[in-house]
Amino acid sequence: MRIKDIMTWNVVTVSSDTPIMEARKVMDAHKIRRMPVVDKGKLVGMISRDGITRASPSPATSLSVWEINYLLAKMTVKDIMSKKLVTVTPDTTVESAVALAQNKGVGALPVVEDGTLVGIVTTDDFFYKILNPVLGIGKPGTRLLIGNCGSPKCIQEIMEVVDKNGIKIIGVHNMPPTDGEATELVLHLDNTDPTKITKELMAKGYTVEVRER
Repeated sequence: MRIKDIMTWNVVTVSSDTPIMEARKVMDAHKIRRMPVVDKGKLVGMISRDGITRASPSPATSLSVWEINYLLAKMTVKDIMSKKLVTVTPDTTVESAVALAQNKGVGALPVVEDGTLVGIVTTDDFFYKILNPVLGIGKPGTRLLIGNCGSPKCIQEIMEVVDKNGIKIIGVHNMPPTDGEATELVLHLDNTDPTKITKELMAKGYTVEVRER
């Protein structure tokens, strides 16, 4: 999967000379936490809701309301925006984009193609569009955690049991070993009563745990 498959195409942007409180209103209206800054078609920075909050006077300040509003009115996006941009292209793989975001400690990656901003991808996109489908979050059915199953042979045997019972697989993935434990296979099955298939798998020597959906 590539970034173009999960990114937001219609990007909400502001210019660097936008007052920060106006930028905050734009974020509130679109329910977003981060926003690219574009001047004359060129990406020049990123602004975040947290950045605006940090730039605002502390509630403990001795300034009057009028003085606070005056200071905020004078501040523009260019005063607080981040200029150290971490970008990806539409054809960047999701895996490498996640690794890049984690390595750089950023929560959003502007998507640039031929020097032009064409989209944005955020941690929400990674969670809702990738992790949720992989884990089957929000879908009915049964999740089985099958222990000591990391070889192709055992996976094949388990799939044969599933197929024999005519059960549809919503998703399947391996959980890497933790604390010296063996690899576990996680099955998301499109049925609500796992009793029969659980017994069959246990009869073949597998440990099976039914997990909450």
